[in-house]
Amino acid sequence: MLLKVEDIHTYYGFSYILQGISFEVDEGEAVALLGRNGAGKTTTLKSIIGAVPPRSGKIVFSGADIAGLPPHEVVRRGISLIPDTRRIIPNITVHENLKLAMLKTVEKGQEAPLLDMAYNYFPRLKDRAANPGAALSGGEQQMLAIARSLVASPKLMLIDEPTEGLMPTLVETIADRLKELRDTGLTMLLVETNLEVAFKVAQRVYVMEKGQIKFSGSKDGLLERPEIQERYLGVSV
Repeated sequence: MLLKVEDIHTYYGFSYILQGISFEVDEGEAVALLGRNGAGKTTTLKSIIGAVPPRSGKIVFSGADIAGLPPHEVVRRGISLIPDTRRIIPNITVHENLKLAMLKTVEKGQEAPLLDMAYNYFPRLKDRAANPGAALSGGEQQMLAIARSLVASPKLMLIDEPTEGLMPTLVETIADRLKELRDTGLTMLLVETNLEVAFKVAQRVYVMEKGQIKFSGSKDGLLERPEIQERYLGVSV
C-alpha cells in the first residue's frame, strides 16, 4: 500500500469540506476520484500535498504519516501535484520550467535522461523548448505541467482535472499519455470529470459527494451501477 488516507476531516475556515473520507492507492495503480463540482475532490489532493492540511485523520505514505507536513516536505518524499490551474512559470522557457522542477528531487547527472523521457512523451514540448511558458497554448501548458511533474521522478502523481477546457483532440492526447505512464507502473491519483478519460486511465474509482466517499470499486463495477452514476455524477454511461 503506497497511500492510505484514513478518516481525514478538512476545513476551509468554518466550512467543513472533507467529512471523514478514507481510501487507498496501491503502488503502480491508477485511481480516479469522481464527483460533481464541490464534492471535495480537489481539497482531497490539497490535503495530501499539505496545502490544506486536515484537522484530524491520517495520510500514510510509504509507511509514514505525512498529514500536516508542509508541501515542500511532502514533495521531497515523492509526491507531485499537477494542479488544475497548471501553474507553469510564464516568463521562463519550457526547458527551464522542466529543469527547475528537478532541482530538489533529482540527483546531478540524471537530468538529461529525464528530460529526454519528457520530450519523448510530449514531442511538441521539445519543439517549443526555447519558448516561454506564456507563449504556449492551453494544451501545451497542460503537457508542460504533466512533464514538469514527471521529471521530478515522483512515487505518486496527483493530477487535478488534466483535460478541463481542452479541445477534444488534445483531451485524447492527454488521456493517451496518462495511460502510457500508468502502464509504466507510475502510481496516480486522478481527479477528472470526463468519465471517458477517467475510465481510460484509472483501474479503480472512488465517487465523492459533499466530502464523503459514496462508492468505491472497479470502473466496471461503477458502469454496472447506473443509479450511482445518475445520483452522484449526473450522468449515465
